[in-house]
Amino acid sequence: MQPDTAGRPATPRRLILATRNAGKVRELRAILDAAGLDVELVGADAYPDIPDVKETGVTFAENALLKAHALAQATGHPAVADDSGLCVDVLGGAPGIFSARWAGSHGDDQANLALLLAQLSDISDAHRAAHFACAAALALPDGTERVVEGTLDGTLRHTPAGTGGFGYDPILQPDGDTRTCAELTAEEKNAISHRGKAFRALAPVVRELLG
Repeated sequence: MQPDTAGRPATPRRLILATRNAGKVRELRAILDAAGLDVELVGADAYPDIPDVKETGVTFAENALLKAHALAQATGHPAVADDSGLCVDVLGGAPGIFSARWAGSHGDDQANLALLLAQLSDISDAHRAAHFACAAALALPDGTERVVEGTLDGTLRHTPAGTGGFGYDPILQPDGDTRTCAELTAEEKNAISHRGKAFRALAPVVRELLG
């Protein structure tokens, strides 16, 4: 942190993450700290009067940019947003951007999981390849934007296993492992996860644009 012209320490740039999930804020804060970036990271709950943005994009990147730009414009601060989901090869990349509402009701993990497993019930192991995908976007109030992406490749189990994680974690077995994402520790999952990869790729972008 460079001192200002009066010799006082400069105030870190505020960066807002478009989430009300404290765990996600901690994850990005740890990544930025590890990269030596001096920014004040806060979640969207620091601005409770700003409504959530409708995800009307047709790609993860479009949805992440929609949220990041909306938050940057509303607050006057740089903003980060991410969008992620499960992409199944045999389903042509679905559920994709509809992962959180695949069964019709947003965020009903059990219903989404049950529907997907039913749709894949007659698909053999050889054709159950899938990956988690995440796009992370950084937007500045002046309209500047950057997007980075991360993926986690794996195979879908026929039945759920594990109690950790959320969403489709109990059925995705990462390549090179014998456990599902829901059977990994939080540290193990963060080290290989699509969001972890995207957030780590975002760190040099934050350095470039925020200094």
